[in-house]
Amino acid sequence: MGAPRSKWHAEGVDPDYVPASTTLNALFADYAARYAGRVAIDYNDRELSYEGLARESARVAAGLRRIGVGKGDVVALYLPNTVLHPIFFFGILQAGAAVTHLSPLDAVRELEHKVRDSGARLLISLTQPPFAQRTLELLAAGILPRAVLADDAAWGGTGGPVPADDRVLSWETLVEGADATLPPVPVTPEDPSLLQYTGGTTGLPKAAVLTHAALAAAAQLYRYAWEHDPERVEKGERGLSISPLFHIMGLSAIMIRRIATGGVLILQQRFELEKFVDAIERKRPHSTGGVPTLWIAVANMPGVETRDFSSLRTIGAGGAPLAVETWRRIKALTGLGLRGGWGMTEIGAAGTMVPAGTPDAKMGTIGLPIPGIRIEIVSVDDPRKVLPAGETGEMRIKSPTLMSGYHNNPQETAESFVDGWFLTGDIGYADEDGFLYLVDRKKDLILSGGYNVYPLAVEHAVLEHPDVVEAMVIGLPDDYRGESAWAYVVLRDGAPPLTIEALRAFLDTRLGRHELPQGVEIRQALPRTAVGKYSRKTLRDEVLNARAAG
Repeated sequence: MGAPRSKWHAEGVDPDYVPASTTLNALFADYAARYAGRVAIDYNDRELSYEGLARESARVAAGLRRIGVGKGDVVALYLPNTVLHPIFFFGILQAGAAVTHLSPLDAVRELEHKVRDSGARLLISLTQPPFAQRTLELLAAGILPRAVLADDAAWGGTGGPVPADDRVLSWETLVEGADATLPPVPVTPEDPSLLQYTGGTTGLPKAAVLTHAALAAAAQLYRYAWEHDPERVEKGERGLSISPLFHIMGLSAIMIRRIATGGVLILQQRFELEKFVDAIERKRPHSTGGVPTLWIAVANMPGVETRDFSSLRTIGAGGAPLAVETWRRIKALTGLGLRGGWGMTEIGAAGTMVPAGTPDAKMGTIGLPIPGIRIEIVSVDDPRKVLPAGETGEMRIKSPTLMSGYHNNPQETAESFVDGWFLTGDIGYADEDGFLYLVDRKKDLILSGGYNVYPLAVEHAVLEHPDVVEAMVIGLPDDYRGESAWAYVVLRDGAPPLTIEALRAFLDTRLGRHELPQGVEIRQALPRTAVGKYSRKTLRDEVLNARAAG
């Protein structure tokens, strides 16, 4: 039985599309040749063509091979958003090695764990603070034998001197005299291309191993969906992104997708409101997206009604629930409804997308599976029992983009698969049209008085309150119920205080009695992860520690 077809699929779409089994290196060479003269990256008002990206990554590959990096090795990329990222990323792959990403916001403990666990033998970073200092600390600790530090100043970024250390090479030394005509080191589709770290049950992150076949499949699925999107731009589609390239969504759903469709990636290092809106006006992107806090900032920007958003054809939001009022405000400004989607590290980010023409009545959906991917809703207690439309259960997925497993973690790998299906740990349901809706993470489920309470469902209801712009709900110990839901909210400027009595009265017709929060706390900000997602774990730890301290 194949993937079901929805009436909302574009004409000609085959839900069971099968991508070719190939390598990301082969696809990159194809795309770079096909779009050679087009702009690939626009960074700090400097442009790099597809031909230039191919040339510079080939120089990196030759330089890496010259210092002994080859097939079977892992190279750590410790970079913020910069044009150097795709240059190094594709260069490492062409040298036959695999990439692992370190986050600029990682604590020292996390950096050390990722380097040790991945077995990285080389780290590539920037000369600017704090990257150079952290790199030297890792070298001094004996965790790494060697590093390469590059200067972002030539691309409009900041730079600094290369430390005087025999274990550190400069970008110039790495690529000087490198033969860019050397063919890439032969790799197979089954060879690893990426060890991408994600949250771990032990508190330390674990690496999902994504093969060349997995990321190559993601590229082909993105391209297939784009080819059947009636809103696509045929030549030089421009996308503005502040999504971190060290995160799977930025890497796969943004960078690789843009390259696979011959588009332009307008890359910003971080979100700065005025720079972001200015880029929309000057660079005229066709698409952009971000976490809800980005859109909250845009909606509340003074004078935003006078800004020009007319170039945009699609806008997206993901990573957290979005207040209804924010959605309406952004639609009034842009004429566009914010489209969601869903993905995760273990599937190379490629999961679902909201097709063009989806009615506003389906606001909140994460869309349909990308063609070539199958997603089913199964019982939380029995992952082999498929549930009908409308019933809530765990999402399971079959996809050519799936990881081969967790690095150095065979037990968790085995526990994550049932009959070839990957158990996502995400709770959701499908409607009669096949559109999927995310309810919550399985691990965040609140057991209150014997009932299941899904924090995300409560958050969505709280965000319908006209004074609430951000909300998080967590489960806290309750002597009577075992656990109870507590809401933590950020209110709009000038809003009166929100009491628990007023909030429960507002939610009375929106939630079941067992779902109503037992308490509410107003905050100036809510904790987030390195990529802007709300962090329930951080919030819960803060609250429990404060309670313990009296």
